[in-house]
Amino acid sequence: MNKTDFRLNGTPSQALAAATLGFFFGAMAISLFGPTARALSTSMGLSPLQVGLLVAAPSLTGSLLRIPFGASVDVNGGRRSFNFLMAVSVIGLIGLSALFSTRYPDRMDGLYGLVLLLGCLAGCGIATFSVGVSQVSYWFRRKEQGFALGFFGGLGTASAGVLALGLPLLLAGFGFVWAYDILTGIMLAGALIYFFLSCNAPYFQLRQAGFSETESRQRAADLGQELFPAGNIRDSLRISAGIPQTWLLVGTYFTTFGGFIALTAWFPTYWQQAQGLSAIHAGVLTMVFSVLAALMRVPGGAIADRLGGVKVCFGALAAAAVSCVLMSLDLGWPGLFAVSVVMAVAFGFNNAAVMKLIPVYVQKSVGGASGWIGGLGAFGGFVFPPLLGQLVAMSPERGFGWGFLMFAALAVLNMLLNYFGMVRRA
Repeated sequence: MNKTDFRLNGTPSQALAAATLGFFFGAMAISLFGPTARALSTSMGLSPLQVGLLVAAPSLTGSLLRIPFGASVDVNGGRRSFNFLMAVSVIGLIGLSALFSTRYPDRMDGLYGLVLLLGCLAGCGIATFSVGVSQVSYWFRRKEQGFALGFFGGLGTASAGVLALGLPLLLAGFGFVWAYDILTGIMLAGALIYFFLSCNAPYFQLRQAGFSETESRQRAADLGQELFPAGNIRDSLRISAGIPQTWLLVGTYFTTFGGFIALTAWFPTYWQQAQGLSAIHAGVLTMVFSVLAALMRVPGGAIADRLGGVKVCFGALAAAAVSCVLMSLDLGWPGLFAVSVVMAVAFGFNNAAVMKLIPVYVQKSVGGASGWIGGLGAFGGFVFPPLLGQLVAMSPERGFGWGFLMFAALAVLNMLLNYFGMVRRA
């Protein structure tokens, strides 16, 4: 392209819409196995620990890949990374669909490892979160980032809750195999939507058009861009890793976003086994928790713009700790569901506050910080389900309650660490 012919592609609103829609489809993999865990467990003869690992498998790649791919936005702008992750996710779902079409339900013996592998591939779409966070951060001014990131994370993550109910309905209406075939088609449609709608922030478009570093920054600033990358992927990760608040935000996000992913995948099992509800009923309650926790990031981000991310973070963690303690009590499923709603609001507000604080504390390496925080934070979605499964295996009567107390203890620990690392340090 001749530099004199340069025309900016897209707008902040278009970039936000593309990232949100892309992540909406990619994040569906959070609920890939949760609603079908009982059926797969029966078909393959799995233990509670193996069920927990299966439910968590998509979150393994969906969390760890956020680290390098989030940092890659500081180099390529994000569009290339996002497209790659969505393509791999589609490949994983095609593999699962083909496997289930030929082997489910009577010929699944010995295929547990393969199902785990394909689940990990399908989970790559979850990793688009850190790519989208960085893309949106570079497009929007600082004063607008709380709302924009809350909109992106809230509406995007809501798909996990939608699928928590949608998959049981597909199973009831079309059967096990067709349900995964339809899910594969939906994921492919989402990948294509992002491919055609997405656009990088002005600086990255200017660099690709051949402008120099200095000229690209100047012209992008004239177009309204306020944040700029610090260097390559290694520099981005190194700079962000050297800032203490990055690791405080990792721990906080590990508890509430990792907890959100884990409970979205685990709640169908909890409502059915611990409370004796049907699969559809369990799917409805899981969907309410998951969608509400996701959507609360939108008002949570807006409130964080006004009050500051630290205040919102502390209030949300306190509410999360109290609600998790109540979830360990025998309140009956209606009472526990009401408490889970409060917990969902608390998780959503805290997740929005964390995203708001990334460009506050790590201005020169938003991509790298998004990778560390989004990746290691979301890793809780892989760590927690096997732990929950093991607690239930150790004590079928009390194990579920112990799991919620674990989240309460982590929330209190985060409050203490953040107080000394953010409030007192400031």
